[in-house]
Amino acid sequence: MIFGMSLHAYTQLHVLISLIAISSGLIVMYGLLAAKRFDAWTSLFLGTSLLTSITGFGFPFMGVTPGIKLGIISLVILAIAYMARYARHLVGGWRATYAITAAAALYLNIFVLVVQSFEKLPALRAMAPTQKKAPFAIAQIAVLVLFIGLTILAVRRFHPATAAPGKSLGNAA
Repeated sequence: MIFGMSLHAYTQLHVLISLIAISSGLIVMYGLLAAKRFDAWTSLFLGTSLLTSITGFGFPFMGVTPGIKLGIISLVILAIAYMARYARHLVGGWRATYAITAAAALYLNIFVLVVQSFEKLPALRAMAPTQKKAPFAIAQIAVLVLFIGLTILAVRRFHPATAAPGKSLGNAA
């Protein structure tokens, strides 16, 4: 039992939060690329990314695992993203800092999605049962290269002066 839940129920909740973080993060990334703030989506993304990192520490583990290290890194990145977005209001260098940290937080969520996909989906697990085979490495490198490119574009395109507050995806057009 974890926080009064079975391990299965806790895992389901953690996965749901993670999927919401990824989905809302993709919308936020679109907003960065289109110079739209999407305030509500940003709050949802940062909040659920924070929750997915925190709930990751609730699983039974022995010692410091790669997942624990990744969770700590994610929390640091999210703290900087929160500071840039809400405390520093994207002023000056905080604009680029926010774009970089928001993209990095989304990348880490998707990194974990790829890892979990190769662990849980039979077709992917068959290609790389130990995650030390080429298909796994190719998938992770492709995601990394994609996010490096998206992050560079986000830093170039997202400017507070042109990024009007957007409360819904409907403002994206």
